[in-house]
Amino acid sequence: MRRRLIALMFLAALLPPARVSGADGSRGLTDGQILRGRFVQERHLTGFDAPLTSAGDFTLIMGRGLIWRAETPFVITTVITANGLAQLIPGAAPMRLPASRIPFLARLHGMLSGALAGDWRLVEPDFTVTRAGATGQTRVTLTPRRPDAVAMPFQTIEITVGRYVERVTMTRPDGGREILTFHDQSVSAGPPRGGEDAALAAAGQ
Repeated sequence: MRRRLIALMFLAALLPPARVSGADGSRGLTDGQILRGRFVQERHLTGFDAPLTSAGDFTLIMGRGLIWRAETPFVITTVITANGLAQLIPGAAPMRLPASRIPFLARLHGMLSGALAGDWRLVEPDFTVTRAGATGQTRVTLTPRRPDAVAMPFQTIEITVGRYVERVTMTRPDGGREILTFHDQSVSAGPPRGGEDAALAAAGQ
């Protein structure tokens, strides 16, 4: 469970609609703007031929948090904010973890806020950032400066960015990978839709 929650926190930081347009790639959403879209997630585990696949939708509300809704193979909503994390399953009591119970959450959330804003400079104290590609599509590779740290379960993170983040590949030291592809993305000025405020409140936002 701990490893799964860490992976989802990384996802919260790797979903900005950043258009890498300048030398520092520093363009993204502003507080209050909302990015919505759909995802397909493949978990490639060492020793297994076929990946574990899930799909669903997400809502990223800048300045508030991420709502990640898996629809298949199980219905489960994970909500991540700076104040904590909640997992919501139909018919079950919500599971809530305040930031005070996850010592690395506040650090991880702050460390990756630069990625949320599309400003890779704020990630550089913890990651070596490498960029490649032409205007219109860029590949950003993040390599942890301290791969042995508890909040760094991945050996490398590769992000393909066009107008939005299109694909994220997170490789673990044992060779396993998490691959996410995103589609049907759009940005609005808000307000949150029905149920989104309640979901964020469950995670302390």
